[in-house]
Amino acid sequence: MSQAFASWLQHPLLSIALSIGAYLMSLRFFQRVGSPGWCPPVLIASLLVALLLWLLDIPWPAYQRGADWLMLLLGPATVALAVPLYQQMHHVRALWRPLLVCLPIASALAALYAIAIAWALGAPPVLLASLAPKSVTAPIAMGITSTLGGSIPILMGSLLITGVAATTFVTLLGRWMRIDDERLLGLALGVNGHAIGTVRAFEIGPTAGAFASLGMTLTGVLTALMLPLAWQLAA
Repeated sequence: MSQAFASWLQHPLLSIALSIGAYLMSLRFFQRVGSPGWCPPVLIASLLVALLLWLLDIPWPAYQRGADWLMLLLGPATVALAVPLYQQMHHVRALWRPLLVCLPIASALAALYAIAIAWALGAPPVLLASLAPKSVTAPIAMGITSTLGGSIPILMGSLLITGVAATTFVTLLGRWMRIDDERLLGLALGVNGHAIGTVRAFEIGPTAGAFASLGMTLTGVLTALMLPLAWQLAA
């Protein structure tokens, strides 16, 4: 029995079942508590998966080997966001000038303040490289981190924290500043909160979701192009 259990722990289906099951449970809990913006399902699911790994004594490398199959779906899922973006293209065309100005600045600031704070606190280069693409969607961020010599596990943690924090603060600040324009809210969520913020934007409305998709996609592209170059110049 012990050998059979050990073999099952190594099977990719266990990681896939744990991940999907935890997310479905967290989604139901999220809906039952009124869908609070500060506690998205992905955060609840992550905590639940961590608890299950600890209770079942599943090593992280064993779980990661199975979860890599799910990671393969992140790329196609990100590309699929082009569909709602295309549906709202008339809104994007109307604001192409402000977008052209603000997106490069916002993308640069998203990486700069994380690096500046970590550097001021004495973080080593590997940590700086892991935190730099924290506002970029996971498939692009993982490639950037690998290029810079950072740590993927640290990156994934920073992506989760950044997405949850962006979702929370954009929602709260939007209410406090009385901003109800879905275009502005969606763009802020996409630029700062990557996929987690984009999910929240689609809960607001299709226009917010489209602008979040635009912000997330262009932030990823601009960061992938500029951050490695800036890293080499600063080294």
